[in-house]
Amino acid sequence: MNTMYKIGIDLGGTKIAGTILDHEGNEIFAESQRPRRDTEQEKGYANIVDKIVSLYHELRSHIGNAEHTFGIGTPGAVSKKTGLLKNSNTVCLNGSPLKQDLSDKTGRDVIIENDANCFAMAEAKSYPGKVVFGVIMGTGCGGGIVVNNQVISGLQSIGGEWGHHTIYPKDGPYCYCGKRGCIETLISGGGLQNRFHEKFRVPLNVKQIFELARKGDNYAAEFVEEFFDNFGIALSNLIAILDPDVVVLGGGLSNLDELYTIGRDRVRKYIFSDELETPIVKNIYGDSAGVIGAALIGR
Repeated sequence: MNTMYKIGIDLGGTKIAGTILDHEGNEIFAESQRPRRDTEQEKGYANIVDKIVSLYHELRSHIGNAEHTFGIGTPGAVSKKTGLLKNSNTVCLNGSPLKQDLSDKTGRDVIIENDANCFAMAEAKSYPGKVVFGVIMGTGCGGGIVVNNQVISGLQSIGGEWGHHTIYPKDGPYCYCGKRGCIETLISGGGLQNRFHEKFRVPLNVKQIFELARKGDNYAAEFVEEFFDNFGIALSNLIAILDPDVVVLGGGLSNLDELYTIGRDRVRKYIFSDELETPIVKNIYGDSAGVIGAALIGR
């Protein structure tokens, strides 16, 4: 039996949350009681580092400094070439020695993994021994691959970076990564809101856009129709490459019931197969998946 606690921290764009798993893998906090900090990324990199360190020490005190592993989930990934963080949509983290700085300030090795990989790791607990692709469709759009309960981060730590596949490279929306037509700009919550505002000059959130479409507003309905088409193209491309046992959807958009009906039908329309057998399911752990996955990846 594992005798160590597992500490996990999920570094998000607006919140930094922490948790602890006990010896049997059960979370010791209720969701509402998890220690948190505001990210306040506008205050810069050093401020975020200090918040993570403070949160880690708070978590460690909860278990009386008992033996534990420690993992962190963050947007982006640590470059195997430079040791610096890359590809984060919390852009003040890019080019920073986050892993080294946190190790120096906490006095221990820190395992850092992409937040989508942490999400996939947590959800894969429900599919032991399977190939699981975890999709995050929230402010941004990412993905993670788990095979036989192991994250596949890849040679360059970009395994599962589905959000930056491009499907309209010539005339698609510009992405912060420098390309055009990335999936993230087309089917993430942030991407949808930005495109709706650019197109119609109305600042609505995703929930409001879909409510308008359901009420029969022609402009919103056409916009949502395009969203489902892009979802179908993007996910069918992914399935054609990986052919996973299950696709688990997470992030705020995963709460849209239409993704599992209309969205699935669009994937079926575009998939390179005579039938779509891949289960496309809603997450089990919800907003908790990222922080639970961060605890699970600690060593």
